[in-house]
Amino acid sequence: MVEDSAWPAVTDDAGYRMIPLSPAVRIAIDIDSTLHHHWPVVAAAAKRRFGVELPYEQQFPWADRPLSDEQLLACIEDSHSDEAIAGARPYPGAVETINGWYGAGHHILVASHRADRSVAATRRWLDDIGLRHHGLYCGDDKIAHCRRIGIDLLIDDSPTNLLGALDTGIRVATLRHPWNEYVCDAPQVNCAADWRELGRVLAPVLDGDRGGR
Repeated sequence: MVEDSAWPAVTDDAGYRMIPLSPAVRIAIDIDSTLHHHWPVVAAAAKRRFGVELPYEQQFPWADRPLSDEQLLACIEDSHSDEAIAGARPYPGAVETINGWYGAGHHILVASHRADRSVAATRRWLDDIGLRHHGLYCGDDKIAHCRRIGIDLLIDDSPTNLLGALDTGIRVATLRHPWNEYVCDAPQVNCAADWRELGRVLAPVLDGDRGGR
């Protein structure tokens, strides 16, 4: 686990959330399939390593996948090489939207399950694309960390993370993907097709409507 953030925790000794003293919203933002289109890199690794096709539009959670979990993990690890990270291009509107939130006084944490070996390359990439943020967290306990530091809103593509965050009282948002469409149907999930739409969907939350928590 690597954390590059000076945020104080906002839970008491028993782990209960305390009321924030600032109107600023604490936002945690995932990287892969949230800040950039990650699946084509994974699919290319699957083709190169195992000779199989993984079409993005067929990646439903119930669909049969021609790779074992271990093989898929190897492809994901390939997608986190320094070269692959440097070559990623952010989704249109992502950097502009997030930088607008940063400029409005909200707190931005980039949070990923990437391994420690990818942290330096990830930091360089965030700097290269000009994404303003207060911290970078890489670890396999993202939801627990978000709860510990008082995150108000998680933007992520993983149904497991989205539902786990909701269970802890964190509001959630996502870009729509084949693997999370069923979660997008839930009324508690803010879902959008792209970052510009997501910015519009989240405007009431970031402008002061914190209801539904």
